[in-house]
Amino acid sequence: MLNVNNLGILFGGNPLFSNVSFSVGRGERVGLIGRNGSGKTTLLKVINGQFPSDEGNVSFPKDYKIGFLQQEMDIQSDNSVFDEVRTSLKEIEAILKKIEELEHKVQISANHENHEKMYGDLEKLEELHYRFDLLGGNSIEAEIERTLVGLGFAREEFYRSVHTLSGGWRMRIELAKILLAKPDLILLDEPTNHLDLDSLLWLEKFLVNYFGSVILVSHDTTFMNNVTNRTIEISNNQIYDYKLPYFDFLDFRAKQLEQQMNAYKAQQKEIEKIEKFVTRFRYKATLATRVQSRIKQLQKIERIEIDMPEGSSIELRFPSVDKSGLIVSEAINLSKSYGEKLILKNLNFKIIRGEKIAFVGRNGEGKSTLSRILAGTESFDGKLYPGTYLKIKYFSQLIYEELNPENDILQEVERVAVGKTQMQVRTILGAFLFHGDDVFKKIKVLSGGEKSRVALAKIVVQPVNFLIMDEPTNHLDVYSKAVLKDALLNYEGTLIVVSHDREFLQGLTEQVWEVRDKGLQVTLGDIDEYLLKNNNQIAASSPMPEQNFAIEDATKEPKQNLYEIRKNLNREIERCKKMISKYEADIEKYETRIAELEEQFANPDFYNDTKVYLKSQKEYDDLKSSLEKTYSVWDDENRNLEQKSNELEEL
Repeated sequence: MLNVNNLGILFGGNPLFSNVSFSVGRGERVGLIGRNGSGKTTLLKVINGQFPSDEGNVSFPKDYKIGFLQQEMDIQSDNSVFDEVRTSLKEIEAILKKIEELEHKVQISANHENHEKMYGDLEKLEELHYRFDLLGGNSIEAEIERTLVGLGFAREEFYRSVHTLSGGWRMRIELAKILLAKPDLILLDEPTNHLDLDSLLWLEKFLVNYFGSVILVSHDTTFMNNVTNRTIEISNNQIYDYKLPYFDFLDFRAKQLEQQMNAYKAQQKEIEKIEKFVTRFRYKATLATRVQSRIKQLQKIERIEIDMPEGSSIELRFPSVDKSGLIVSEAINLSKSYGEKLILKNLNFKIIRGEKIAFVGRNGEGKSTLSRILAGTESFDGKLYPGTYLKIKYFSQLIYEELNPENDILQEVERVAVGKTQMQVRTILGAFLFHGDDVFKKIKVLSGGEKSRVALAKIVVQPVNFLIMDEPTNHLDVYSKAVLKDALLNYEGTLIVVSHDREFLQGLTEQVWEVRDKGLQVTLGDIDEYLLKNNNQIAASSPMPEQNFAIEDATKEPKQNLYEIRKNLNREIERCKKMISKYEADIEKYETRIAELEEQFANPDFYNDTKVYLKSQKEYDDLKSSLEKTYSVWDDENRNLEQKSNELEEL
């Protein structure tokens, strides 16, 4: 068991937290939450022995093993992927050596009839064999393969040299090493940043069934909720610790705050009543005893304090901008290759003004490549017709390279802010975790994550009608992610977003395009509908680790409380209403244009120009087909809205 005892950490002379105490036992999976800068990563480093505490201590048993996946690691190795992962299994090799030594000692003791010594060594042998089996010693090659495949490595990549891989893939190697070493405690700091959706789901199931303890920091709230059975929040220099998964914790804290507020208001009302009595009758001799009694009553009252969450809600809105043409982008037989490797093959699609589309798929399938092609920064084969009046902005995972290193943060954002005062720009920067004098830091001294947040702030202040975003949430905390999502929900332009964050995508997009096997598979609806449609396929494509160390049922569905059910139903109802409004606008547009064409067809002179007539006839046929399809999906959404509304009323 891990014990944190009266821990205190100072940062720049100010306390991050103080008098923090908690224990983490076997089978507990803790979600550690709090704003960026609240001390989550620092606490993990203190637990791992990398950072000293200013007060208190961390204790655990002598042979207690900890595995720590940090956000940023410089992994250098000339090993192959498979061999590098195998280096984490030194404990298995050490156990095998001890087993051989003890078996030899047992044989010697038996020969000399030293039964006491023999039985003692046999007990030690039994413990070593248990640990050897627990670590998968008899099937380690197969378990390495299962883990690497689960984390997204193709089998042909097992023998690639580690130094040829990107930072994201090296982080996966480090994660694989930790999982295979099976420490007593796994510390994970933003483990989903470099995972695609399939790998994320695999890791989620692995951790749910892990025999040891887990402490997890993640901005992916759905992942955190599904993995954890306990939540610790760092807020206002202290912790709030409850044995609840993340969503239940939020529900409990909201109710707790409401109860505190009601009790506080009642107490304030009572205090005000007593103070009025004291003020009114303080100098009336006949009531002096009563006044003194009330004064003593006031002094004895234990004042209720409200545990208000840190920070306040910030509302962001994109600047208004002229609409683009109806067709934002149209691809005909679009393909992309890197040398001999074909990534995308003969894609045909149209993106219509106002559509919000999520790109998902395994890493390496071409999500980012397709995003770059749409943004005009990547070459390709085939045809791509961009729409008219487009104002495109592309947020790439390397967008920070476009920043001016000599500017400070405020200067960098102010120079592109349209119609924003300095105060408004600073408020926006606050939403992206830059507070106070932070805005005067030079770009060149910022970390990669900080630069990405600056680039994100720059996008939010610019007028854009076609926005393409590749993993925009990777360096945001939960609160900033919510601010960005709210801004995108109110964004009136066309949106393409590449993301593996399910909670971020829920209700945000109306289509999901999966990039797989060089093509596209389109699902109408948001990420929940995509996952429902593809759940069996995803599960089948990601091999699970052996369950010999499971402590919970692997088939058990993540717990959903009433709060979460209502939340999902309300989200679905809002999505349905939004889609119905969009389809009705499309229907009106199609019918108006069809009526215009029918009026032209009624004029005999219209047929004199065969080329114009044939073009109009094709447009007419396409519109009739689109109208029929739109009526069909409009009807489906109305039925769905009625069903979800009834379900909500019955709760």
